[in-house]
Amino acid sequence: MSNYKKTIRPKKTFSLNDIKEIWQYKELLYFFTWRDLKVRYKQTAIGVMWAIFQPFTTMIVFSVFFGKLAKMPSDGIPYPIFVYTGLLIWQFFSSSLSEASNCLITNASIITKVYFPRLILPISATITKFVDFSIASVILIGLMAYYNYLPNLSGLLILPLLLLITFMTAVGAGLFLASINVKYRDIRYALPFFIQTLLFVTPVIYPASITGKYSWILALNPMTGVIKAARAAILGNAPINWTLLLISGLTGLTALIIGIIYFKKTERYFADIA
Repeated sequence: MSNYKKTIRPKKTFSLNDIKEIWQYKELLYFFTWRDLKVRYKQTAIGVMWAIFQPFTTMIVFSVFFGKLAKMPSDGIPYPIFVYTGLLIWQFFSSSLSEASNCLITNASIITKVYFPRLILPISATITKFVDFSIASVILIGLMAYYNYLPNLSGLLILPLLLLITFMTAVGAGLFLASINVKYRDIRYALPFFIQTLLFVTPVIYPASITGKYSWILALNPMTGVIKAARAAILGNAPINWTLLLISGLTGLTALIIGIIYFKKTERYFADIA
């Protein structure tokens, strides 16, 4: 009987087979998503309320310092509603990016022992943030009721598109950073600083209109178009800037493509370095 060795190597390029493979492992995707949700809130006193606590507390701080003290304009909308709408989208993006960027390191023990499509990890890490987003959205409904502010219900129809753009941007950037993070652990230390800095070049705590002639700088940030469209659609304070939203969508799609390509090229090193 002849002896032979079979070596399984990941493909260097993304193809339709990768999508089929993810679908074949959909139960594992569900398991990782459910596991992340349980681990996050396990042995906590208030459980899923932490999904509300962080954006709600941030909204209060911003409302006091920027809304009351700094008199930041809010396009005629009560400032707590204005800033919380931006925070919902921003929190979904920033937390998804952070989790996706560290998913390979946090799952190193699994990656080195068994094969499965590695793309499942950043996708599942981002899907869990949909749950946090849905829970935190309850506060926005409460704020609108408190201020007797009637939302534009028809604008909710665009919300899935905005979440899709945010998802593509976060996963794309997360795939790229996760690949680098495997070899250079500086990413896990630099990323929080980068996210904090990016917050101030995103119109979360201020309207994009105050930037004047420098508004084109904000347009380079894909989250600018998403947050502006969310406010325009839900709050009805302005027409949706479809051109800016298109730029955000194309940027998010580009980030996703680049992230997947780089992820697949470096995937063969994950089990050795992680």
